[in-house]
Amino acid sequence: MASFVEELTWRGMVHDIMPETDATLSKGMTAGYIGFDPTADSLHIGSLVQIMILMHFQRYGHKPYALVGGATGMIGDPSGKSTERNLLDTATLQKNCDGIEKQLAKFLDFDSSTKNSAVLVNNYDWMKSFSLIDFARDIGKHLSVNYMMAKDSVKKRLGAEAKEGISFTEFTYQLIQGYDFLHLYEHHNCLLQMGGSDQWGNITTGTELIRRKLSGKAYALTCPLITKADGTKFGKTEGGNVWLDRTKTSPYKFYQYWLNASDEDAEKYIKIFTFLSQEEINKLIATHKEAAHQRQLQRRLAQEVTAMVHSQADVAQAEQAAQILFGKATADALKGLDTQTLLDVFEGVPQAEVAASAIHSGLEIVDALAGSSGFLKSNGEARRALKENSISVNKEKVDERKQLTDADIICDRYVLLQRGKKNYFLLIIKPS
Repeated sequence: MASFVEELTWRGMVHDIMPETDATLSKGMTAGYIGFDPTADSLHIGSLVQIMILMHFQRYGHKPYALVGGATGMIGDPSGKSTERNLLDTATLQKNCDGIEKQLAKFLDFDSSTKNSAVLVNNYDWMKSFSLIDFARDIGKHLSVNYMMAKDSVKKRLGAEAKEGISFTEFTYQLIQGYDFLHLYEHHNCLLQMGGSDQWGNITTGTELIRRKLSGKAYALTCPLITKADGTKFGKTEGGNVWLDRTKTSPYKFYQYWLNASDEDAEKYIKIFTFLSQEEINKLIATHKEAAHQRQLQRRLAQEVTAMVHSQADVAQAEQAAQILFGKATADALKGLDTQTLLDVFEGVPQAEVAASAIHSGLEIVDALAGSSGFLKSNGEARRALKENSISVNKEKVDERKQLTDADIICDRYVLLQRGKKNYFLLIIKPS
């Protein structure tokens, strides 16, 4: 069985690693951690990379610590940022921390009966009573300003291209994160900190602080920042971040994000975001190349990640929902959608409101298609389309005798009209 480091390496998940890290891990169960910045009450798929690393870490018998930055979140990490972050208030930070803690429990085994059970920590717990004087005396004296200014995250903010400088608040961030590592090393025998490649400077500040203050030896490992082949930002859509919280990004949209990956990106992502073996992945890539238009690689990627983050049932509904747009789904499949998925599937489709009273009394299909909705230009066009057998209501063909009634309402307030295969219109039933 490959080692943890070897596993990450073939998956393309190692960017920088300190010497002797793999050898240290091979000696037995080792504690290691990754920090999560509570800038929102949900993590997004950029954070999923770090979650995958912790999951691999635990699978290889090591003990993962997930640190939620309740204290560091009050300051803001300057890494990768060209301007100062807005500071969050205590109530918002607590809400964000609670949301992240709940999400992490879905991916890591926190069962205390196992030796390598995951542990959740919040750095606010050990920073809240630390006075500025004590911190300056006990921690600050061990690292020079010269050392701290040499970090890329600081140099970029002080360079000629920087929009503004760096505040003392953000300048001290690396020292506080370094103290997190020191605290976990001292109290939990945590020997390894992991994170994205933009965190290398912060992480090595921790290893240096451990060396200087405790004469200890600690290790660091970072993964590459995920990029897309077309140069656009990973984890972003026109609607914003792709979140792990289903109320922020529905399982359907989540599934679609992965399904829409380019061939080049899908080859990279399936190694990073799934637990499929190297052999399985190589076979998938080879099969995909024989018939790339079938997008088998993207489909398997979307299935695996959506099932892991949401559920197998959500995968099934996302795939069923996707078929609706291509005219292959049944009326029963449409009626089986939840409201959010229905709205996601038909996002951007023209729509109009119709009074519920009109539906209660039976709305003639010609009126529904033309006068009441404007879907078709005239009653005459509506009648011609009906005679051509090209009109469907909720995926079922109808003729001129059809009346829309309460029985046609799906998800409590919608009726789907369709002309031909791809011309859709959504009626919204407005309460009388």
